Amino acid sequence: MEEPGAAEPPPGPRPLLLPGELLRSRKGRLLLAESVLSFIIFICYIASLATSFMTAPLLEFLLALFLFFAYASKLNEKFKGLYWPLMDFLRCVTAAIIYFAISIAAVSKYNDGASKAAGVFGFIATIVYAIDFYITFNDLVTFLKQGSSDSPEGHKSEDEDSNSDSD
Repeated sequence: MEEPGAAEPPPGPRPLLLPGELLRSRKGRLLLAESVLSFIIFICYIASLATSFMTAPLLEFLLALFLFFAYASKLNEKFKGLYWPLMDFLRCVTAAIIYFAISIAAVSKYNDGASKAAGVFGFIATIVYAIDFYITFNDLVTFLKQGSSDSPEGHKSEDEDSNSDSD
């Protein structure tokens, strides 16, 4: 006879820990790198003369952190109504463009060390986001191809598509 509590995990902080499978995946490592870089850039902009640029890294940090925990808790599998690859692709493209632009402005316009550091970390973040949107674009293409083959229009034969009246 089994004890009633034998199948349940032991109480404690174990359920709060992130699954190792996400951290071992390429997407998990990219999201973690994006979060860390965005936070570092945010701190650098707070300490610099270019404090007007601190909003973009803060928002990107929060978005990357949200997606990290969304993928960790498998929200992308629970909420099928959202196009997760498209949302992630748009986030990565806009982040890469914004980081590139504010990094150029921070490095060229401001002379303090924190602005220069934020600009250098911004260029690194641009590269990380560019890698992520390249990988996400490939996932998005397969996602959209898979979605179009499931639709009824994707199963038409060539005879149904032709518009010729050969009677």
